[in-house]
Amino acid sequence: MSQAARIEAVQDNVSRPGRSVDWPVNGNRLQYCSEVFAANVFGLKQLQQALPKPVFARFIQQIKGRQTLDRPTADAVAHAVRVWAMDRGATHFTHWFQPQTGTTAEKHDSFLTLKTVFSGGIEETTAIDAFSGSQLLQSEPDASSFPNGGMRSTFEARGYTIWDTTSPMFIRHGPHSTCILYIPSVFISYNGDALDEKTILLRSNEVLSNAAVRLLNLLGDKETKRVYATLGTEQEFFLIDRNVYNLRPDLKITGRTLIGTVPPKHQQLDDHYFGQIPSRVLACISESELELWKLGVPIKTRHNEVAPAQFEMAPIFEEASVAVDHNLLTMETLHQVAHRHKLKVLFHEKPFKGINGSGKHCNWSMSTDQGDNLLDPTLKPETNYRFLLFLVATLDGVHQHGGLLRSGIASASNEHRLGANEAPPGIVSAFLGDHLTEVLDAIEENRDVRNFSMPHLQTVKVGGTVLDLKVSTLPQIARDLTDRNRTSPFAFTGNKFEFRAVGSKQSPSFPTTLLNAAVAASINAVADALVEAKGSKPEPSIEDILHVVRQFITASKPIRFEGNNYSDEWVVEAESRGLPNIKSCPVAFKQLLEPHNKQLLQSLGIMSAEELHSRYHILMEKYAKDLLIEANTLTTMVNQAVLPAAFLYRKDLAAFLATQKGLGLDVEASPEIKVYHQLTEMTLKLQTSTDELSELTADLEKLEGEEQADAVGSQLLAKLEEVRVNSDGLEAKISDKAWPYPKYTELLF
Repeated sequence: MSQAARIEAVQDNVSRPGRSVDWPVNGNRLQYCSEVFAANVFGLKQLQQALPKPVFARFIQQIKGRQTLDRPTADAVAHAVRVWAMDRGATHFTHWFQPQTGTTAEKHDSFLTLKTVFSGGIEETTAIDAFSGSQLLQSEPDASSFPNGGMRSTFEARGYTIWDTTSPMFIRHGPHSTCILYIPSVFISYNGDALDEKTILLRSNEVLSNAAVRLLNLLGDKETKRVYATLGTEQEFFLIDRNVYNLRPDLKITGRTLIGTVPPKHQQLDDHYFGQIPSRVLACISESELELWKLGVPIKTRHNEVAPAQFEMAPIFEEASVAVDHNLLTMETLHQVAHRHKLKVLFHEKPFKGINGSGKHCNWSMSTDQGDNLLDPTLKPETNYRFLLFLVATLDGVHQHGGLLRSGIASASNEHRLGANEAPPGIVSAFLGDHLTEVLDAIEENRDVRNFSMPHLQTVKVGGTVLDLKVSTLPQIARDLTDRNRTSPFAFTGNKFEFRAVGSKQSPSFPTTLLNAAVAASINAVADALVEAKGSKPEPSIEDILHVVRQFITASKPIRFEGNNYSDEWVVEAESRGLPNIKSCPVAFKQLLEPHNKQLLQSLGIMSAEELHSRYHILMEKYAKDLLIEANTLTTMVNQAVLPAAFLYRKDLAAFLATQKGLGLDVEASPEIKVYHQLTEMTLKLQTSTDELSELTADLEKLEGEEQADAVGSQLLAKLEEVRVNSDGLEAKISDKAWPYPKYTELLF
C-alpha cells in the first residue's frame, strides 16, 4: 500500500457517477411520504383484511391478554402473511432476533415444501408453498453459537426463537428482485432463559406498565389498563468513502482508526453542524429513508452533525420495543444503502481521534393507552399532581440505580466518548431546567412558585413564554419550558427525558430495560407511600400527594444537577453527594452484580440470577476481546506498514546524505541530517512501544474471564495510546508519498 493507492481511491471518489433511484409515483406525481409509509409491513390492518372476523377477534383477544396463540389462529395468521408476502415476491421467511452481539441475526428458510402422496403403490412428490402456524411461532437456532455466558454449550445447544406479536412482520428486498418475510422474535435457551436483548425489554415494559397503572388507579384513573415506555433514538454516524475505508485495516477490523492525526481543519470552525448535506451523502440518506418508510420506520429528521463526515437521522417516538426494532433496522438499512453508494457507514462511538464521536440519544417517556404522556408538565406543573408523582419517581429511580444505568451504556467503544467534553461523563445525573427546578424547590420548601411567565408578552406555548426578536418582519417565537443541557446524561427536554449517554453502536434495548426497571421500582415505592399517606380514605387528597412528592424530592435531590457536567467542580461535588463516578467498563459491569441492583432486577422478574451472571460474563468477555483485537490489529499495522515506511524513508535520507558526503559537502550542515536523527529516535520509540504492546497482549491473552477484563482495562489502554502517539508522530514527519495508509484528510473530506 502506498500513496498511489490513496490517490487512486480519491480520484475514483471524484470521478464516480452518483447513484440514482426512482421515487415511487402515484399517477403523474411522486408519492407522498404517508403513501409510502409501511408499504412493506404486515400490520393489524392487513391482518384484519385477510382473516375472518371471528379469527381476527380471537387473535386480538389473545395478544391483548398476553396469551399463547392457539393452533388454529396461528395457522390462519401464517397462511395470511404467506400469501401477502409471496404476492410481493417473498421466497423465504426468517425469525429476526437480537442476540447479545449488538446487532441482529437471521436464518432464511424458503416457503418450499414437498408433499408426498402414494397412488397405486407409486410414490409421487409434488412441490408446494406452505407456511404453518408452528413455523410462524417458533424456530430453532443453535444457542451455543451465540453469546450465552455459559448457559449453553456445544453439547447443550438447543435454543428457540419465538414470534413477538407486539412487533409487526415486514418484508425486505433480497437478491434477484425477491423478498424475505421478517418475523420479529425473541431468543431463549432450552430452559427458557433470555439469550437476547428483546426478551428482557418486553419483561421490563410489562413491569413498568403494572407499576404505572397501579399508581394511576390510586389517583382515581380507572380507565387506563396499560402504560408503555416511549422511545425516540437520535442515531449519529459517520459516512466515508468505501475505497479509502478499504485501505484502513483498523477501520475494517475494529471500527475505529487506531492511528492517525487530526488535519489542520476539522470541526473547530463550527461550520459543519446543520450545514448543507453533501449531495452523495444526501442521496444515500434519502434512499435509506425511502426504504425505512416502507418498513414503517417513522424517520423524521436528517442533518449534518458537528464533526466532518458525521450525520444524524432521528425518528418520531414510538412504543419502546418497536422503537428498538426500528433503530436496528435503521442501522442495517444505512449499512446496506451506503454500500450501494460506495460509502461506508461507521457506527463506532469514536472512529476518529480528536473530533466528536457519535451517540444514540434515547428520548424516553411514558404514555397511557389513552394517549396521555405522563411526563407532560402542561401549563402549570405545580398543580399537575400526576406529572409530579411520575417525575419524582423517575428521578428517584435514576438516583437509586445510577450505577446500574451506567452499566447499560458501558462498552469498549463508548469508553472513548464518555466524559470527553462531547458526551456526558461517567457520573449519572439528571437535568430539569430552571422552571421545573423552581417548582420542585417550592414544593419542598412549602412556598409559592416563582412566576416564570412574562406578563407583557402573550403566552403561545404550553408551559413556555414568548421571545420577541425585535425585528418587524419576524414573528414572535415560542420559548420552551426548559433550556437544553447537552452535558447532562439524563436531561428533561419538555415532555421526556433524553438519555444522552447511550453509544451509537449499541442496541438501545439494554439501557431502556434498565431504565424501565429502575423507574418501575420507584413508581411502586411512590404508590406505597401514597397508600400510607391516604390511610383509610378512598383516594389521596392533594395534601397527601404533596406530602409524598415532597418526600421523594428530598430523597432524590442529589441526582439533580443544572450546571456543566464537564467541569472538574462537578466531579468534586458529585463525590460529596455520594454519586458514583464510574470511569471504566469492568467497574461499570460489576454494578449488575451489586446486591441492590440484583435484587431490583430479580424481584421485578426482569432477569433471573442466571441471566444476570450470564450477561455480566458476556459483557466482560466482549470488552476484553474488543481491546485485544485492537491491540493485535495495531501491532500488525505498525510492524507491517508503518515501521517499513519509516525504514524506507530513513533509507532514502541516508542515501541522500551519503551522496552529499561523497560530493565533499558538509553533511552536518544539511537540513536532512536533523530530520534523519529525529526519524531515527522516533522510529526506535515506536518499535520499542510496539514490541512492548505485543508482549503485553500475549500475556493478557493467557488470562480468562473477569481477571482478563480487569487486566486489559487497567493495562492495555495506556499502551495502545502510547503506540498511537509514537506512530502519529511519524506520520507528521514522514513524507506523504511514503505514508502507507489514508490520512484523516482523505477519510473525512
